[in-house]
Amino acid sequence: MLFLLIAAGFSTLSWRLIDIQYFNRKRYVEAAKNFSTTRTFLPGGRGHILDCNDELIARSVTQAKLRVDRYDLNNPELAAYALAWDELSTQASWNNLTDEAKRRQLRPLVKKMLATEDKEILKRKHLAYAIGHLAPALRIKREELRERIEKNPSSMWFVVERNMEEETYERVQTAIDEHKLQGFSLEKTARRNYASPELASHVIGYTIIKEFSFANDSFEKEVGVFGIESAYESILAGKDGYRVSSTNGKGLLITPEPSVTMPPRPGMNVQLTLDMEIQSIIQDELVAGLKEYDAPRGCVIVMDPKTGGILGLASYPTFNLNTLKDIATNGTNFATQMVYEPGSTFKVIAAGAAFNEKLVTPQTPIYCHNGLLKQGTLQLKDHHPYGTLSVQWLLGKSSNIGVYKIASLVGMPRYFDYVRNFGFGQKTNIDLSGEVKGRFRETDNPTTFSSMTFGYAINVTPLQIACAYSAIANGGKLLKPQILKAVIANDGTPIREVTPEIVRQVMTKEAASKVRQSLATVVSKQGTAELAAVPGFEVLGKTGTAQKFNPASGKYYDHRYTVSFAGMLPAADPAFVCIVVIDDPQTNTVSRYGGTIAAPIFAKASARISKHLNLIPTEPVVPSIVDQ
Repeated sequence: MLFLLIAAGFSTLSWRLIDIQYFNRKRYVEAAKNFSTTRTFLPGGRGHILDCNDELIARSVTQAKLRVDRYDLNNPELAAYALAWDELSTQASWNNLTDEAKRRQLRPLVKKMLATEDKEILKRKHLAYAIGHLAPALRIKREELRERIEKNPSSMWFVVERNMEEETYERVQTAIDEHKLQGFSLEKTARRNYASPELASHVIGYTIIKEFSFANDSFEKEVGVFGIESAYESILAGKDGYRVSSTNGKGLLITPEPSVTMPPRPGMNVQLTLDMEIQSIIQDELVAGLKEYDAPRGCVIVMDPKTGGILGLASYPTFNLNTLKDIATNGTNFATQMVYEPGSTFKVIAAGAAFNEKLVTPQTPIYCHNGLLKQGTLQLKDHHPYGTLSVQWLLGKSSNIGVYKIASLVGMPRYFDYVRNFGFGQKTNIDLSGEVKGRFRETDNPTTFSSMTFGYAINVTPLQIACAYSAIANGGKLLKPQILKAVIANDGTPIREVTPEIVRQVMTKEAASKVRQSLATVVSKQGTAELAAVPGFEVLGKTGTAQKFNPASGKYYDHRYTVSFAGMLPAADPAFVCIVVIDDPQTNTVSRYGGTIAAPIFAKASARISKHLNLIPTEPVVPSIVDQ
């Protein structure tokens, strides 16, 4: 009998397995679909961007959006569940019941509603019930919320409210949870906010919201696409996480606690070499100068010659990082993405090469042919008929003929080596997207060679000029321009600190000192840039004026120029290098030269920068007379 009982039991079990796996397979597959898991995306917060003084530049503000899932909203079972909850939750003892006790009371009421009421009426009742609780939480009228929901009849899920602040998010979430509203869900998002949205916009860059798929759903995430936001995306973005919860076929949680959670990891903070006070100064002076001299565009770069750190970089026209207004027309970074013929600011390359090769000294006399040099087919002119000038005064007077003659002493092949070693014709590799490398061509054509020696027949970026002058300022070391100062964890601990990176030694300290000695003549009363003087400091620098090229005609315009000034101070130990480039000024109030347009902008900006950096004056300051 015992054997027969055991055999019968196993036979029954075997038949049950056959019934489940073969005869009623379809029914049980459908039943299995009533249970599933829900994976919820947990975004990693984006790190902050700070300036060198810990001033906040960019941060992500948490916002939320309210989504409607029409699948759930049109499900009569879910509607009945919410309405049954609403009816039973008014009982005095309801809040004292356990979850299991609440479920025991809900089941029969839900079944009764489904059996006795029309399903369409149930769905309408639930929608009115949901709107009655959500509209006050959103602080909008019920009619407005209903209109938003009903105007998307074909969309299975859609957003009815965006950019909710934390307080609104909490109210809406409470309404959904307490009243078991079905078909409504909240999704937290982040939006980048820039403290000064038009300062250094070409450097900081911006993010866009991209949609990604996750567990058969979609989510939005900020992604850097330009500037610092793009260059350090892997550092700023952090790591996303997720939460896995078990649900039944109605989308309701089987267990209140998630079964698996992978917490998100927030991004780290990026500290830049930018000083936002300096950035504000140069942007103010640049905009004022462009307005005064009627110019459409320009840029100012301030660089620390000892570290290669970019203290300020202003390009105009600019755009607003928060709204991205005018980005299509103003998004180009003049300092790194536009090239120009530098004119006489390029003459320091010939002087540096000649000093480094020990072919001349600052006092070596050079005959300048009284303003006109003819050598075969080559013909060069100066803007003034100079006779004999010392090498240092070739820069002070900006003689094309004299600079060509000292470059000729160096020789074409070696001169081209110096141009290349100073970084021209190649990217500086600053951590900003879209940088161009400019262009120069090695040639044995004497006309092209002569033009290059005084800044024509070569295309450069303002940043390349800033790097070259920084090498002159620091004793001959070409540094990679740095925009990143440090990577900082959320607790304030520095994870990585950037150190100066020497690309190459382009000249000796002695040769660099001689170039600086020559640059001092430029800002004297006898030089071309008296207007670049800064009270209390000896300024070193060089003017540049280049005719603009007309690609349509293949010739240069008669009265259109790109004017510039490259300078540094204090002379004995430069604390910063400042480059000013103004493109196509149309003013008639002053002559269109680097010394009359770019130099005054340099002087005003440098005076303010020196004060901000607390530089100690090295020259006596003559008190100005103020009218009472």
